[in-house]
Amino acid sequence: MTAVDLAAFVDELATASGEAILPFFRTSLGVEDKSRGGAFDPVTAADRGAETVMRAMIQRNFPDHGIVGEEFPAVRPDANYVWVLDPIDGTKSFISGLPAWGTLIALTRSGAPVMGMMHQPFMGERFFGDGAQARYRGRAGERNLMVRDCESFADAILYTTSPRLMNAQDRAAFGRVEDKVRLSRYGGDCYAYCMLAAGHIDLVIETGLKPYDIVPLIPIITGAGGIVTTWEGGSPEAGGRVVAAGDRRVHAAAMEVLRGG
Repeated sequence: MTAVDLAAFVDELATASGEAILPFFRTSLGVEDKSRGGAFDPVTAADRGAETVMRAMIQRNFPDHGIVGEEFPAVRPDANYVWVLDPIDGTKSFISGLPAWGTLIALTRSGAPVMGMMHQPFMGERFFGDGAQARYRGRAGERNLMVRDCESFADAILYTTSPRLMNAQDRAAFGRVEDKVRLSRYGGDCYAYCMLAAGHIDLVIETGLKPYDIVPLIPIITGAGGIVTTWEGGSPEAGGRVVAAGDRRVHAAAMEVLRGG
């Protein structure tokens, strides 16, 4: 398939997953805790149903491709092309009836993400990137995504899902950043990264991410002109501790503060 065909297939995956998820949103659905005694890690029939649908479509259309998803074991993770799926990123918001969640879909080639999408079916929004450009499509139409300039770190808007997800040392480092920016807000999961790509916020700092939490967002952020790395400045594809920024000056300032500077 051509790149255009692959992008169209990502759209098809998004549509099918949304159709599987929306009947469950804001209903009294059952919630299972995957943590087995650790921090609450919810999963629902909507998560599993959406990933099942996407996996079936991929295996039918691209039987040689690998699949790495949140809810089921990996299939051919060492393949040249691998799909990375998070059917509901932000399940805690989902089960709370809040719309700060989305379906994450990525295609990687030789381990590097070549396209990614965040689909929010309840609000009818899609954020798509291929690393070179990023696009938004929603009820207000279509437009290119572009991060905004932020010359001063003191003017930056910072997001994280929750500092409570961080260990004590990382929480302290995050707090140093929080003390230096204009505004700090919690929540959003994948939605915060898309708002960064759209030019509404400047910085997202997280820890404990899995590959499926961040890989689909990388082409969106970089396609919009932003930067995303680990706290150590490395590639973020493996997850872990991640820093995303719209302006490289903000990224550099955040990295210095996180390192204790």
